[in-house]
Amino acid sequence: MSFDAGSLKYNEAGLIPAVIQDVDSGVVLMVAYMNKEAVERTMATGETWFWSRSRRQFWHKGATSGNVQKVREILYDCDRDTLLVKVEQRGAACHEGYYSCFHYRIETDGSVAVVGEKLFNPEEVYGKK
Repeated sequence: MSFDAGSLKYNEAGLIPAVIQDVDSGVVLMVAYMNKEAVERTMATGETWFWSRSRRQFWHKGATSGNVQKVREILYDCDRDTLLVKVEQRGAACHEGYYSCFHYRIETDGSVAVVGEKLFNPEEVYGKK
């Protein structure tokens, strides 16, 4: 059986959510969106590519920060409308400098705690916003 990126079920904007997971630890690093071309670029290069909904352009994870994601496995769900991309993460996945984008934990008392350590200073990598 041969895979065709066009066979996935994209939403009305032509996008499919991609859950990015560390291949070794199982930690969920981030969730982003891909269109058909981003899926094809990811498969062709072995590194993750996404479609930025806010900037309306492609982005290669790690192009600015150097924190690239080497793809080890791509799976899709039974409905063909969500991807699970298992990667080797170099450095931090989060643009805030943390290993995972999921670093805000809601405590039982309603407070929020930051889990994990910053691996880089975003202002030094991306500049001041």
